[in-house]
Amino acid sequence: MKVVFLQDVSGVALGGEEKEVKSGFARNYLIPQNLAVPANHNALQRIQHLKKNAEEKRLKVLTEMKEIGQHIDGVKINLEMRSGANGKLYGSVTNSTVADELSKIVDKNIDRRTILLPESIREVGKYDVQVRLHTEVTSQISLLVYPSGTEAEAFELSLQVDQTDTNQEEDAAEISDNETPENEPESDNETPIENKSESESNADEN
Repeated sequence: MKVVFLQDVSGVALGGEEKEVKSGFARNYLIPQNLAVPANHNALQRIQHLKKNAEEKRLKVLTEMKEIGQHIDGVKINLEMRSGANGKLYGSVTNSTVADELSKIVDKNIDRRTILLPESIREVGKYDVQVRLHTEVTSQISLLVYPSGTEAEAFELSLQVDQTDTNQEEDAAEISDNETPENEPESDNETPIENKSESESNADEN
């Protein structure tokens, strides 16, 4: 079925575009949602107008997303969660959890689908999380998941101390690996002095 799109439909078409789509998709979704209309004479006459309106709306959305992106870029979220002694959470932190917390902080509705978490977070720690508000707008926030009953600042400081200790241990191990034992020969190219052959010994005696 050929339709004319009244507005952008992500991954399908842009507003004002004429396109062939499956009849069921058009009748059950696009047309009822007022996203497209059948490509009749009247709709085709409106294409240029629809394209202009869609472009204006597209620009407006991009401008709004850029403003929100600047607002949230670098935002730090402290999230208190119940956990065991090993740091494993009783539950998990999902993109919905992060979106809800971020929405409270910036006073903007943040869609959970914009929070790029490869998988749910299941242990305490500090995480860098990307927020893709638009194909042209990506921001980064900092997420600190800390155990219930502790202070966020104290827990973050303990993470920094642990990281410093780990780095020092790695540096010490690297130095140890690079050390050369004192008794090791300086070069593998040294050739030991060979004993004289029997004929050479007899020649010397004569």
